[in-house]
Amino acid sequence: MQVIGGEKMILTYKLKHNRDFSDELRKAKLVAQVALESPKWLSSKSVKYIGLKSAISCQILTKYHKRNRNVKKIRSVKLTLASQSCKKSGDEIYIPCLKLRMKFDKDVEKINQIELDNKYAYISCTVKEDPKFEIKTHIGVDCNTVGNLCTIAVKETGKVFKFGKYALHVRKKYKAMRRRLQKKGKYKKVKNIGNKEQRICRDINHKISRKIVDLAVANKSVIRFESLKGIRKSKKNSKSFRGTLNSWSFYQLQQFVEYKAQQAGAEVIYIDPYMTSRCCSKCGHVGNRTKKNFECLNCGHFEHADVNAAFNIALPSQALVQLSVDRDAGNGHLTCPNGATPDKVAG
Repeated sequence: MQVIGGEKMILTYKLKHNRDFSDELRKAKLVAQVALESPKWLSSKSVKYIGLKSAISCQILTKYHKRNRNVKKIRSVKLTLASQSCKKSGDEIYIPCLKLRMKFDKDVEKINQIELDNKYAYISCTVKEDPKFEIKTHIGVDCNTVGNLCTIAVKETGKVFKFGKYALHVRKKYKAMRRRLQKKGKYKKVKNIGNKEQRICRDINHKISRKIVDLAVANKSVIRFESLKGIRKSKKNSKSFRGTLNSWSFYQLQQFVEYKAQQAGAEVIYIDPYMTSRCCSKCGHVGNRTKKNFECLNCGHFEHADVNAAFNIALPSQALVQLSVDRDAGNGHLTCPNGATPDKVAG
């Protein structure tokens, strides 16, 4: 059995506060503009006349002085504070220069930085991973551009989970909306719905990644993904297929799973995707795949193609021909192995 050790990592927590910082944010924007326009390094004393607290103005001057000189105007600036400007006591954070108290019950090693806008505080912290645990199972995650966004298979138990049934519908919906607005010349609305679409998709990826990591922790599993590196640039893929790959940010989903798994003490492994969709997860021989159906001519195994691929991904990487003895064949079932219960999560 493998044992996963704990290490330090940096996380950002988003908290809602009940203060109006409109005046401070206006001043922060002026300080950032001064930093951009100045040819030399400025101290907080140089912008004291603006009236912003020196602890905040010092951080903003440092941040925006190194920015691209082609930027002529700052649109929005957050109030930025270093770790020395805040105090954590019990389940509370106190920022003396703003006289702001916020409930924060997370177990963190230290606070690195805090940024505030008019609604939220973004707290960057150094935390430790959860205590190590022994790996008992492997779960395979098959990412799809049609149907469910992810199909997850637990190798040792034979259980199947399907996440994100309506996720890809979001992309299609907003793509059609953009097309209609572009024809009418309403480009500002196109930009607005694009921002909304990104927020929705990001939220869906967060929810699905949380479900995957919770499943891995509950089963004490290693999470196994197909490596999608370079797949968009492959000459073997048709233009239409590369277009479907762009329909969802699978890389973002994998990144969310990685950091959540690291925090929980789980491990994420990437494997070569070669033949995972064409080999039989029961006997290892190459079978026939017709759209979403997979059939093995050697052993007669018949299954949903995404489920078959997920079990192949969950197999040890040294050989797809090896089969777990606990794997249920799922004869004649297009959705999951016999006895398995597909769970619908995070639509």
